[in-house]
Amino acid sequence: MRQFWALSLAIVRGFARDKASVFFSLVFPLMFLVLFGGIFSDQTRSELDMVQVGDVPVLQELPEGAQEAFDDTFTVTRNDDLDTALEQVRSGDADVAVEMRDDTLVAHITLTDQVAAAVTQGSLRAFVDGTNVALLAQDAGRAPPYALAVEQVEDESLSAIQFVTPGLLSWAVAMSAAFGAAATLQGWRQSKLLRRLQLAPVATRTVVGARVSVTLVIALVQMAIFLGLGTALFGLSLTGSWWMAVPLLVTGTLSFMALGLLAGAVTRSTEGAVNAANFVVLPMAFLSGSFFPLDGAPQWLQNVSQALPLRHLNEGMLDVMVRGEGPSAALAPIGVLALFAVVVTLVAARLFRWERA
Repeated sequence: MRQFWALSLAIVRGFARDKASVFFSLVFPLMFLVLFGGIFSDQTRSELDMVQVGDVPVLQELPEGAQEAFDDTFTVTRNDDLDTALEQVRSGDADVAVEMRDDTLVAHITLTDQVAAAVTQGSLRAFVDGTNVALLAQDAGRAPPYALAVEQVEDESLSAIQFVTPGLLSWAVAMSAAFGAAATLQGWRQSKLLRRLQLAPVATRTVVGARVSVTLVIALVQMAIFLGLGTALFGLSLTGSWWMAVPLLVTGTLSFMALGLLAGAVTRSTEGAVNAANFVVLPMAFLSGSFFPLDGAPQWLQNVSQALPLRHLNEGMLDVMVRGEGPSAALAPIGVLALFAVVVTLVAARLFRWERA
């Protein structure tokens, strides 16, 4: 037992001295606890925005006690133009637009956020049924006066894969570009290849151009595989100006390649560079809505996500591939991603050293 305890103590000391092990074993998981705690801490508060088109009698006849619950569930704005209201839902500015067709409450929803869509449908059905029960209690011989119909604002042919693909593709490209750049820079530095390239009769722009070209080709191959498998196996259907996803993907790749170069410039080993890139990109994927929408997150967290390049890449891809937006919808995200790439590349170049200090 003495040998066991001595060996165990030596292992513990070695672990404590390895800062990277301590960080990724203890600190990094705690970051996700804080992250998810921040995202889901406010889930009890409604985040459902409703646009009411014209008069909606069923909402004006809610039974006693139901009105307060309705006000806690929906934030209602009025708009007399149905097309404008539908565009608000389609673009993500509202969760549902409602109108009356005879005695039917028609709810127009978007499948971009399927959780919000399910909550919206369930809530509206409960309020409509509650109103019917209250009215039938007053006149037992009458038929239920109101009905609920749900229509999605997107093309009916769209399925869940449409809304999953943009975020996952963006995340995959970000991981590949950042990790590849970080590992390559540090790997070349450790193997002294950088010094040899510096002394070789090869222009620096040639080396950089080759690495950037390979990274872009990998990203485009990733896109082709994602879209090909999605179409062949899961019924993915590309709509709108989906081809604008290509320039979005290119600028996004350059942005995350710049992040990888920065990680490689400030670290001293390949493992450190990859860990640094992982430290930035993985939490960013959760904060940027790559895996699930951020509609239920606190407003301050949504504001923070606006400063992250992956958020703009996700939103741009979603606009042109799912929401049916025109080519102009991709211009603002492309501009943000390009600016981010330039700034981070300049910082990385400033910190870059041909050999480890």
